[in-house]
Amino acid sequence: MSQEKKMKLTLPVEEYVGSGNLACQGCGANLALRYILKALGPKTVLCIPACCWAVIDGPFPHSCMSVSIYHCAFETAASTATGVKAGLDMLGDTDMNVVSWAGDGGTLDIGIQALSGAAERNDDIIYVCYDNEAYMNTGIQRSSATPKGAWTTTTPVKFPKVESKKDIDAIMAAHRIPYQATASIAYPEDLYKKMLKAKNIKGTRFFHIFAPCPTGWKSRPEDAVKLARMAVQNCLFPLYEIEHGENLALNIKIQNKKPIDDYLKLQGRFRHLKPADIQSMQEEVDRNWNRILKKAQGC
Repeated sequence: MSQEKKMKLTLPVEEYVGSGNLACQGCGANLALRYILKALGPKTVLCIPACCWAVIDGPFPHSCMSVSIYHCAFETAASTATGVKAGLDMLGDTDMNVVSWAGDGGTLDIGIQALSGAAERNDDIIYVCYDNEAYMNTGIQRSSATPKGAWTTTTPVKFPKVESKKDIDAIMAAHRIPYQATASIAYPEDLYKKMLKAKNIKGTRFFHIFAPCPTGWKSRPEDAVKLARMAVQNCLFPLYEIEHGENLALNIKIQNKKPIDDYLKLQGRFRHLKPADIQSMQEEVDRNWNRILKKAQGC
């Protein structure tokens, strides 16, 4: 036997997302769905509104996935999942995982009313927002998840987005749902463990997954995971869990926080920024990180 070390597999080998699907090269959302299905397994129903994955899955009647899928209207990911779960329960199929799988536009903007309603009722569903920070499927338009200063087709260089990214995690914490978590495609073991935990919790569970989009971010496909990792290491996207709106627990504790400069340089959508713009963004990241640290310390 070769003396080379055998690679240790930390995730199950089973795949529920087929290769050769319609995702762009380096698609973070593709990796995100692969990872969560490894935790949830085949007894899963995905409710997918208009988003990149409505296309990636393939044209009807074909599908790249080996789980059940319900394609629904843009604004109805949460309400559709609520209905599917209620119907399955009436049929006695109580161990099926019902998941809303939506992008940031369908979550932070168009679908937030249905999501808030499901969370207020504490419906027994898992809601996952894969966040690529714009409406990528329909042409890279600005969403409320788009960072301040980022280029999109509706916020061109001469008319940049001046608003900060909406804090969807604070909004969901205000609903006091049983469980919510942030996750990243750069930390698959962390995502996998969190989904396993959520699988065994009743009530509304919310996941916010950072999923870079090389096409919309004007970055190299091979840098997608690198960018996701950098966003955690520079504290732009901290990884944590919250239960019942309280008790924030940091999963990745950053000892030497890195500046955001190198992260921004790898993305064409930020190429137009001036030093003062970058400094302003850094200050906002620092403020948000300090706020998270205070919550994690129980302040």
